[in-house]
Amino acid sequence: MAVRQIIRFPNPLLRAVAEPVQLFDSDLHGLASDLVDTMHAAPGIGITGPHVGILRRLVVIQLPSAAKPGIYVNPSIIQASTEMIRQAEGSVSMPGVTEDVERHARIRVRYQDLDGNERFEDADGLLAVCHQHEIDQLDGLFWTQRLTRLKRDRLVKRYGKLMRAS
Repeated sequence: MAVRQIIRFPNPLLRAVAEPVQLFDSDLHGLASDLVDTMHAAPGIGITGPHVGILRRLVVIQLPSAAKPGIYVNPSIIQASTEMIRQAEGSVSMPGVTEDVERHARIRVRYQDLDGNERFEDADGLLAVCHQHEIDQLDGLFWTQRLTRLKRDRLVKRYGKLMRAS
């Protein structure tokens, strides 16, 4: 439908907690469609309502191997493995920089579809990482907060240099 403007780090909206979606209407369907278009244009593999300044619990994820995007309304992690993995992460709100983050290797997510029906998804590897990353975003936890202070400071400095150069 439309590519929306992505808010950039360090915008305080990226640390705000998103509100649960309660109305499953045409506006929600439109926002989901816009998020898909915006994610593809970024480019990225995951995006949330807060990334475009809409503090609603809506996530879109599409791994390179997926035929179509997954749309998750009000997602929450209900199970997580004790096994951990490290994966390079970044954000459409902080383009051009990545850093390794440790996450659960496998999770189970409860969410609603665009019609409000409860669904469950088991995820591992990159998909599990994406779910955890985007749900953190909905909870007001920007991904850089998962880094040590030293790594975060270096990453922010690198990002600042990239933004000044562009």
